[in-house]
Amino acid sequence: MKIKSGYLLRNVAAVHIIVPVGERVIDFKGLMTLNETGAFLWRLLQQETDEDALVRALMEQYEVDQATARADVAEFVDSVREAGALE
Repeated sequence: MKIKSGYLLRNVAAVHIIVPVGERVIDFKGLMTLNETGAFLWRLLQQETDEDALVRALMEQYEVDQATARADVAEFVDSVREAGALE
């Protein structure tokens, strides 16, 4: 899985915001803001990856246990998928 083209991650006033560009403006509903963890995962999703790799990266970066990392990744992936931003 990976983020579709046409989305940019921007930091505005210390807030991470997903900005659609081009044709994605039509498809993308609302506004998506991310915390530091979400921005970290979003950056990883710029390349093809899977949930297991995201869980491992989250555990290494934030020193969380596997159950917490897996739950956080699943929730994040669901929200990005629901927004229509995943291929």
